Amino acid sequence: MSAMQFVPALAAFAVSFLCLWLLLLPRGRQLMLDRPNARSLHQQPVPRSGGIALAAGVAAGLAQNGKLVTFGIVAHAPETGYGYIRRGEGLGPAYPVAQFIEKPPLDLAMQFVASGDYFWNSGMFVFKADRYLAELGAFAPDILDASRAAFLAAKTDLDFVRIDRAEFEKCRGESIDYAVMEKTRDALVLPLDAGWSDVGSWSSLFDALPADEEGNVLQGDVMVHDTHDCYVHSTSRLVAAVGMDDHIIVETKDAILVAPKGRVQDVKDLVARIKKSGRSESSLHREVFRPWGSYDSIDNGERFQVKRLSVKPGGVLSLQMHHHRAEHWIVVQGTARITCNDKTFLLSENESTYIPIGATHRIENPGKLPLHIVEVQSGSYLGEDDIVRFEDNYGRQGTNT
Repeated sequence: MSAMQFVPALAAFAVSFLCLWLLLLPRGRQLMLDRPNARSLHQQPVPRSGGIALAAGVAAGLAQNGKLVTFGIVAHAPETGYGYIRRGEGLGPAYPVAQFIEKPPLDLAMQFVASGDYFWNSGMFVFKADRYLAELGAFAPDILDASRAAFLAAKTDLDFVRIDRAEFEKCRGESIDYAVMEKTRDALVLPLDAGWSDVGSWSSLFDALPADEEGNVLQGDVMVHDTHDCYVHSTSRLVAAVGMDDHIIVETKDAILVAPKGRVQDVKDLVARIKKSGRSESSLHREVFRPWGSYDSIDNGERFQVKRLSVKPGGVLSLQMHHHRAEHWIVVQGTARITCNDKTFLLSENESTYIPIGATHRIENPGKLPLHIVEVQSGSYLGEDDIVRFEDNYGRQGTNT
């Protein structure tokens, strides 16, 4: 996983970066929420009727008074795929946060649900930006310092804010739960009973979608026979299932997953094995998205690789060269502006060009429609890190195409 991707362990950094950005917004652009009287809710969790909106209003009122609020979902089952929050003593509707617990085994989850003092950890928070930063500075000042350094070194690109990689990588990984919420005296958990799900597994996605008369949820190019209560998802090809019950079947361009619904959480064990074995699926999808569009690796073999490039209108690939591979480009849709060494020319549909090893080159889409190119790479080394970048409209450096 790229160091530039936000992951849960770095949530404290991500939230602090966002808070720094929000504090620079003009007052007129700040979000305002109507707040119901929290006392009218007495000691009951926020109900299903109007749940999310009502909860947001209650939380906003508490946050205005300096509290850091997280939503605790009323647990209706011993779910082992969620973390839990233990509440402290209080009158409600919100309670002091006593403890955050990682995903528990089934027997412990059953105890949590039976006690009534534990809620599913929704990962949703409401607080004022300056209050969060103050508490982060008190309990994790190194994360706040890293956030400020990354913020000051960030660059803007149209609607994007691109964080400085070097400063980002200096920050240690820590969740907001443990960096701030479990340490501050102002953390509150607000119980919420609103039919919430984080849709964090294939089985929970199955539960959230309408099923057919056989209890199946079918998406994409799918055919089934004598199959019941299954989720079958196809992305790029026909998927057929016969005699299946209570299973998850998911096909993507990268891989196919087949598992009983009750064991889909075990996919994390497979992911760990894939990473340990060094397979490319752990770090790179077959279809990869870039600021200029995307590329899909449709075939590869000894000393060759074939990709389909999709370039958005106005999209421009970096001006670059490769030490170990040549490239052949065939335009199948749209018009391309090609740079090859000191020449710049247009290619239309059904036209092609050749980029020799070591040639400086670039693709641009000057049109108003998407540009599609089939690229055939050939050479002794075809890795994405064989790139020398000279110019880039998106401020990128390194090995991204």
